[in-house]
Amino acid sequence: MKKFLFTLFLLVVVIVHSQSKVSGIILDEYDAPVAFANIVFKNSSEGTITNDNGRFYLEADSTYDTLIVSFIGYDTQEIVLDKKVNYDMKIIMVESTEQLDEVIVYTGKQSKKNNPAIDILKKIWAKKRENGVRKFKSYDYDKYEKIEFDLNTIDSALIKSKVFKGMEFVFNDLDTSRITGKTYLPIFLNEVSSKIYGNNEFELEKEEVLGNKNSGFGGNQAITAFVEDLYTDYDIYNNYLKFFDKSFTSPLSKTGVDTYNYVLSDSTYIDNKWCYNIIYYPRRKNELTFKGDFWVNDTTFAIKKINMEVTKSANINWVKEIYIEQDFDVISDSVFLLKRDYMLSDFAFSKKEKSKGVYGKRTTVYDNYIFNVKHPESFYKSVSDPYDTNVFQRDSIFWKNARLESLNEDEAGIFKLLDTLKTVPKFNTFYNVASILASGYVEIDKWNLDIGDLYSTFGFNDAEGIRVRAGARTFFSQNDPWRIEAYTAYGFTDKKFKHGLSGKFMLDRKSRLILSGGHRRDVEQLGISLTSTNDVLGRSIASSALVSVGNNNRLTSINLGVINLEMEPVKNFRFSLGSSFRTLSSALPEDFSLDYIDEDSPTGISSEIKQFDINTTIIYTPGKKTIGYGVERYDVNENYSTLLLNCTVGLSEFLESDFDYQRLQFSYTQPWQLGGFGRLTSTVELGKTFGEVPLGLLSVVPGNQTLFSLYNTFPNLDFYEFVTDTYATLHLEHNFNGRLFSRIPFLRKLNLREIVGLRGAWGTISDENIALSAPTNIPLLAPSDEIYWEYSLGIGNIFKIFRIDFNFRGNYLENPDARAFGVTGTFGFNF
Repeated sequence: MKKFLFTLFLLVVVIVHSQSKVSGIILDEYDAPVAFANIVFKNSSEGTITNDNGRFYLEADSTYDTLIVSFIGYDTQEIVLDKKVNYDMKIIMVESTEQLDEVIVYTGKQSKKNNPAIDILKKIWAKKRENGVRKFKSYDYDKYEKIEFDLNTIDSALIKSKVFKGMEFVFNDLDTSRITGKTYLPIFLNEVSSKIYGNNEFELEKEEVLGNKNSGFGGNQAITAFVEDLYTDYDIYNNYLKFFDKSFTSPLSKTGVDTYNYVLSDSTYIDNKWCYNIIYYPRRKNELTFKGDFWVNDTTFAIKKINMEVTKSANINWVKEIYIEQDFDVISDSVFLLKRDYMLSDFAFSKKEKSKGVYGKRTTVYDNYIFNVKHPESFYKSVSDPYDTNVFQRDSIFWKNARLESLNEDEAGIFKLLDTLKTVPKFNTFYNVASILASGYVEIDKWNLDIGDLYSTFGFNDAEGIRVRAGARTFFSQNDPWRIEAYTAYGFTDKKFKHGLSGKFMLDRKSRLILSGGHRRDVEQLGISLTSTNDVLGRSIASSALVSVGNNNRLTSINLGVINLEMEPVKNFRFSLGSSFRTLSSALPEDFSLDYIDEDSPTGISSEIKQFDINTTIIYTPGKKTIGYGVERYDVNENYSTLLLNCTVGLSEFLESDFDYQRLQFSYTQPWQLGGFGRLTSTVELGKTFGEVPLGLLSVVPGNQTLFSLYNTFPNLDFYEFVTDTYATLHLEHNFNGRLFSRIPFLRKLNLREIVGLRGAWGTISDENIALSAPTNIPLLAPSDEIYWEYSLGIGNIFKIFRIDFNFRGNYLENPDARAFGVTGTFGFNF
């Protein structure tokens, strides 16, 4: 009886929220599913196509009584709809027997020659820069965006499950997706109202945020940053569209003819403009492609309407479905402007039809276009404060006027629903557990304190043996203007306590002037990075690797104090000036010596380095996006370059410092999105030390004796195998995202991804520096005779989370204990 009532309730919801809904499966005469069949309500442009399994779902706000089903090579069918809601339809397609003059029938893979759809596509390419805002010198328009997250595939079993016991009231707000036909429950909503200003002559564009409103988890910036990164802007006319860090071939791409099949399906008037309808679907499985159709004008060849659905075989994880719609307005005979952009993503652990997951939906509406309004170049370069408190405190009157698309009843109810949920202890428990797993910290609200990082609680190395660590940080809000963090650790082999204390204080928010400082006494694996900074609380994974390769005993005891002043006068351009005083000594003197010649020592040899340095660092990260305005911020995206220039001056005698020297270092990291060929990451590092310094102050070519794949290290080098005072390194790593494996039949279904790497290092060390460290018990070698190089072949996306790299050493195989081959790996949740 309860199941009947639940089904009846869903039916009521369906009827109330829409006038026409249909779903079902399309089969041929042999009961084989017909993929990519075209389905449309008669006398409308409301349509869809079947998925790989022949299934479809279609919804419209208006009432229609006839459904038209067609596919090239089959007879077109008109099906009378005797009800507003028709689910689980079974439609049988019959192969066409008619042969009409001057009609070419396309089935399966379409020819690239004599195909009218491709002729139209070529005209779209020629005209794409002549449509939209690019036709004008300047443009202004309003933009309204809402991002919503929903639990989906809600059924009676889920409602009655123990998970939701005591929270059954949340299901009062169930709705049904017009795309998939599945029930869903809204849980999060974010709204942004903006004004866009652009100038095509200056090639500049700026966005002024007028209002920002969150519901649900709006206070958690980690979640907000995740949402922001998922839904970046895109242009369907581009050759490749980037979603979830993957490049999908656009159906309007110039390379689309090699990726998609195109069929000219229909033509009709839309908004008094004659338009052609073209259906497209992928030529091969497992590639990052779409299926769908678009309507294009017959004179301007501008897109009037397009829908894109990612094929289920696409090599992407944790996303069961992606659906995109864009509608364009006809402003004049030759101007088509984007009016509405809708994107739905179905996140789930499994791609099975009945699997439960979370919808992520973004709707962006554009309106009030104004052209050729003159603004000076400085206007476009000026940046408004995105964290103005007024932006986040707009009243209901503002939002009533700012919403270019009104909230429906369920969306409006999210705010009330979440306020109610936050009063339920069980919900708060779920939220706290998720927050701990995401951040690694346990929040203690009454003390404004976080305990953690929990992921650093246990470790192991040769010097300390088993190591335990406990820490805490102040935390009043995500945007704290100051933060203090501390930890203590204990090693059961060396029987010593270690500690670290760090403080950061924002003196000026506009320029992000930050004063920071701290002290640390610990055991560390130095030489894991060439251009590392003096992070008081930072610790490399190599310092506590549970399993290592070879004798991983070259550890250093470090006693470090730092003070630093940093500012960001221009967005993404950071400048810092600081000083540090450190004492370095070997944590295992019998195995690894930092001894050097010291004429002032009674023995002529010193085992400890005391050094005072002044550091100046410039970091430029063009294209980087962040969220938050406190002393700590969250990165939103990964696709930006990083340029670093560091100058270090060592002063002797001051605070009993030992050495005078100067060091210049430069690094440049650049990710390259190479369309359908994947993603290449490159890093170049250069450095030189002027003056005589011992081993502890030289530049070590970063080795890797762990079993983890660590970018920017050399996995076949031991720590301190190469030591330099002048160096240059290059790292290249390319992820093909499965482009090659997708063409191998027996590998295709595994959705594996190919990764290749190439690394090289060159460096020298002066005779004076070698002589200074003569007492040390390790050889001081530099790759000066020839460039040291390695290469690797990797397989990623194993069971969706694992990656294995097979690493090969190219030369210097005569070095003591040289490792010619090694295997490393990593794991993580990647799309």
